[in-house]
Amino acid sequence: MYHNETHRVHRVGWLRAAVLGANDGIVSTASLIIGVAAASASHTDILVAGVAGLVAGAMSMAAGEYVSVSSQSDTEAADLEIERVALEEHAALEQLELAEIYEGRGLTAELAAEVAAQLMAHDALAAHARDELGITDMARAQPVQAALSSAATFTGGAALPLATAWLVPGPQLIVAVALLSLVFLASLGAIAARAGGAAISKGALRVTFWGALAMGLTAAVGRFFGVVA
Repeated sequence: MYHNETHRVHRVGWLRAAVLGANDGIVSTASLIIGVAAASASHTDILVAGVAGLVAGAMSMAAGEYVSVSSQSDTEAADLEIERVALEEHAALEQLELAEIYEGRGLTAELAAEVAAQLMAHDALAAHARDELGITDMARAQPVQAALSSAATFTGGAALPLATAWLVPGPQLIVAVALLSLVFLASLGAIAARAGGAAISKGALRVTFWGALAMGLTAAVGRFFGVVA
């Protein structure tokens, strides 16, 4: 009889990039729109600023994720190359090192040595990558996936406050963008928490809090410079 379990760790890579992109899209675009609107800009100027923020933000997210995750991927590749050379030149010592790792995790010395020998015979580099370096296929860095996911979710998130600003011109724009953006953020936090198996209320509250703080600060800055001008 098999016991089926639903794990979510395989979602970590894309979920982190997706949540970060969508959250930044909503918060940065809503804050930008509110800040420009608070400075008494025209409706056209507000929309132009919002669209510019969407495009710039999406490209920035894609570039940032690609560069950062590529750096992680380069580090992983360099470590794997070091390990490959070590296995070629010092196979016996590497097997002993692997056995010591398993023994440290609770196996007897005899069983640890046997497990290390069998895993080395099967795929030595994979065994050392997983158990010595902590590199697994599930957690390997994927720069292109991270870049595309962040850019797409940023665009989707930014489109929500931008659409609100387009549909609700006039004095109600700031209030409408702020309130609906907070609703969007709360929903995003709840969905992300659900996908990751965390508490929904906690996920929604922390995302909403930081979004409200960002919008409040940019509104104050926009109001200040609008008065000065």
